[in-house]
Amino acid sequence: MSIYQRFGVRPLINAAGTKTRLGGAHMPPEVLEAMAEAAQEAVDMAALQAAASRVIARVTGAEAGYVTSGAAAALTLGAAACITGLDPAKIDQLPNTGDLPNEILIFRSHRNSYDHGWRAAGARLVEIGMDDRTAGSGVRLLEPWEIEAAVNERTVALAYVANLRNEPALEPLIETAHACGIPVLVDAAGRLPPEENLRYFIEAGADLVAFSGGKAIGGPQSTGILCGKKHLIQAVLLNHLDMDMDLDLWDPPEDLLPRAAFKALPHHGIGRGFKVSRENIIALLVALERFASGAWREELGDRREIAQAVLRVVEDRPGISGQLVDSGGYPRVKLTFPDTATARRIYQQLLDGEPGIAFDPSDVYSGVLLVDTTTLRPEETPVIVARLQAILSN
Repeated sequence: MSIYQRFGVRPLINAAGTKTRLGGAHMPPEVLEAMAEAAQEAVDMAALQAAASRVIARVTGAEAGYVTSGAAAALTLGAAACITGLDPAKIDQLPNTGDLPNEILIFRSHRNSYDHGWRAAGARLVEIGMDDRTAGSGVRLLEPWEIEAAVNERTVALAYVANLRNEPALEPLIETAHACGIPVLVDAAGRLPPEENLRYFIEAGADLVAFSGGKAIGGPQSTGILCGKKHLIQAVLLNHLDMDMDLDLWDPPEDLLPRAAFKALPHHGIGRGFKVSRENIIALLVALERFASGAWREELGDRREIAQAVLRVVEDRPGISGQLVDSGGYPRVKLTFPDTATARRIYQQLLDGEPGIAFDPSDVYSGVLLVDTTTLRPEETPVIVARLQAILSN
């Protein structure tokens, strides 16, 4: 019996990818072993985050890094760092920013439901630019001069949401933002793999970059990474860690937060509810080093075989088409059905069966279901194939 069944929860075969609602990625055995070992001893959490900073800096090329409780928490802590710096009074004030500078510029078409992470810190998002290219009304996107025109005394940062094509081009926006004296925050939560993206945004000049730890990296679902400029990571630490201590008795890690960098401690900051356990931090670091080494590529052969097996199921079936989608990461299969109602019905039949199989319904409105191989194991292939064949035959 599955541990989930013991508590009355039905396990699923996850063919929808590393979605939070399905628990993210599976953790490799060495990550689980490290997690169990780390849970057996106590450590100073600031010292552990300093060790994490060294690993993240080495892997990403950033000045410093930090482990957060997911990428959404990384957005909140990054925004908080830009608003407060190391000022304890400002840290205590969040999320009530009052008269504090708190405006973050963002390209209008980059607005999405996840930007609540920035707003949760008390930031006010200011939309700039016109997305004429995507709208089909022209060829232009956000341009540097629009950043210059929007910056004022209340501006604390420029936000950028990384996408597959990285549009608009990131480098000129960063150059302009820096010329205006503001940092650039990049939400790159789902932009892995490939592992080269761990360095791309930092090399482009971004000041803070957020990645999910529980997706392609293969760490715990409740982890994320924030990497970038050291002074901002220092502010993240003060906004996040347990600050209920006597300053004279606290011995912060000198390589991450020297005593000379701050004069007083805040009370608990806005990130206090974003705890990351010691075992989660260790597991994330082991997973990160594994991912950065390119270990995920060793799994691509199995993933392609899974994709091909699904494609063979829909071959020569009238009204149904299958397409392999490979954008440089794990392969996916796009299944197109005659209409939305058919796609919905098949999705529900797969989910309601035994075992339940979850396809990705993100494009169900177009009559499309996606099979994401990122979270699939080879032994699950025959189950998926048999169930899909049975449903389509009926």
